Amino acid sequence: MLPVDKITQLCYDHFRDLPKRGKPELGREWTLLAAVVEVRQKLKENIEMKVVSLGTGTKCIGRAAMSPKGDVLNDSHAEVIARRGAVRYLAEQLRLAVSGANSSVFCPSEEMGKWRLQPEVSFVFFTSHTPCGDASIIPMDGSPAQVCPPLRPEGSGDKDRSSIAPEMALKRRAEEPEDQASKRLRVEGEPHLDTAAPDTEDTTGSAPQPENNHPVDDDDPCQPSATEAQDTPQADGETGVDQQQARDIHRTGAKCVPGETCDPKEPGAGYHSTGVLRVKPGRGEPTLSLSCSDKMARWTVLGFQGALLSHYLQGAVYFRAVVTGKCPYSHGAMQRALCHRVSHVSGLPAGFSVHPPELLQSSLEFSHSHPQTQSQHGHQTSKGRVSPCGAAISWCAVPNLPLDVTANGYKQGITKKVLGTPQARSLICKVELFRAFQTVVTSTPNTHLPASLREGDLQTYWDYKQASGAYQQAWQQLRQQAFPSWLRSPRDLLGFH
Repeated sequence: MLPVDKITQLCYDHFRDLPKRGKPELGREWTLLAAVVEVRQKLKENIEMKVVSLGTGTKCIGRAAMSPKGDVLNDSHAEVIARRGAVRYLAEQLRLAVSGANSSVFCPSEEMGKWRLQPEVSFVFFTSHTPCGDASIIPMDGSPAQVCPPLRPEGSGDKDRSSIAPEMALKRRAEEPEDQASKRLRVEGEPHLDTAAPDTEDTTGSAPQPENNHPVDDDDPCQPSATEAQDTPQADGETGVDQQQARDIHRTGAKCVPGETCDPKEPGAGYHSTGVLRVKPGRGEPTLSLSCSDKMARWTVLGFQGALLSHYLQGAVYFRAVVTGKCPYSHGAMQRALCHRVSHVSGLPAGFSVHPPELLQSSLEFSHSHPQTQSQHGHQTSKGRVSPCGAAISWCAVPNLPLDVTANGYKQGITKKVLGTPQARSLICKVELFRAFQTVVTSTPNTHLPASLREGDLQTYWDYKQASGAYQQAWQQLRQQAFPSWLRSPRDLLGFH
C-alpha cells in the first residue's frame, strides 16, 4: 500500500524548497501543482521515494499562432508540465545508460539496443487537484441545482455577467482578452483543425505574446463551491457517477471537441456530457490542447515516455498510481476519465497494454490552491482580487539547469528582442526535448543503436516520431477504438530539426 499522505507531503515540501521565482503571490495568486515521484521498493517494508519532476501552472496558449519551430510551450497546465519534465528526466537516465554510466532507472533488456525499468523502480503521478476535463465533472453534495447560462458570445463584454453564477464568473474574467497586445506577435498562418492527418504528439496551440500580457486561464478546475464534493457510488460503468443523486455538479471549462457529444447545458447535474474528449478553452479563441483528463487517459495505454524515447524502451513506462490532493473529488469520475474510456482497447503491440493506475486521494491540501488563497485573501483586503498565477514552474532531477520558469510559453522575463532564439525557449518545449533525445542518440555506440533508428533517413522531429513503430501502432489502435476525434497538429508544424 502506497503511503498517500507521505507522497503528497513530499511533493509539497519539494515545491516549498524551490526558489521564489515563478511562485504565486501569497494571498493574491493561486496555482496547481503536479509531480512525478520515483518509487524504489526492494522489500515490502522498505520504500524509497523522491520527486523527479514537478510542475505548476494553469495556463494554455491558443492555436492562432502555433510555432513551426517547436520552441513554444503550448500547454502549461501543471500535469502537462510535470509529465514533460519527467520525459526530460528519463532522457537523461537513458543517456547515462547508453554511455555506460550508472542509470538509477534503466537496465539492459533482452533486445539489442533496448532498455527496461529496473524491477524495483516505479512511478507515481501526483496532482493537487482533479485533472481538468472529464475527471472534474463530479457531484456537488448538498447544493441546489443552478441554472447555468451558455457561454457568452465573443465581444459581448460585461453586459451578461450579472446572470452568470459567481463560481463561473472568475473563469470568464480570466478567459477574456485583457487588451489587444496579445495580437501583436503572431506566427504567420493559422493552423487548421486536422482530425484525419497522421499521428503527431499531444496537440497544443501556441500564441506568442508580449511578456507583460498574461496568458490564458483556460480551465479553472478550482471553481469555488459551498461544499466540497466527496466520492459517490457509481451509477453504471459508463458514467461512474450517480448524477440522479447529485442535484448539481462541479463543472469544467474544457469544451467538447468537434465530433463529440455536445454538452446539454441543462440545469444542475444535466449540464455536461461525460466521457467525451475536451479541449482547453482559450481567451476568446479555441485551442488544440486536449484536457488533462484526456491526456492522462492516453498515458494509461501509451505510457508517459512519448514516441521518441520509445525507440529505446522494451515497453512503455506507466504510472503505478495517481494521487490527488485534497479537493472536490470523485473516485468514480476519475475511473471514468482515466481508465474506463480506454479499458476496451485491444490489439496493442508488444510492450503496450491498458495499464490503469491505482487511484488514490490524500487528506492534505495544497497551500496555494484556490480555496486556500481565497481564505488567505480574506484577511488581506489590500491584495486586490484573487487570480491565477501567470507563471509556470518546471523542475526535474537533471544535473544541468533543472529549474525552468515560463510565462506565455516562453522563459519568464524575456524581451521581444530575443523571441525566436534559444535564449527564449523553455527547457521542456518540443525542440528542447528533441535535443535531449538527440543527445541520447549521439551518445549511443553505432553497434547498439535500436533497429528503428538505423532505418530510413531520419532528420526532423516528425521523422523520428513516425519511425517509432510500436508506439505509433499503439496510438493508432487507441485512436481508432477510443479517441477517433482526437485533434492533431498540422504536419508542417512538426518539421523542425
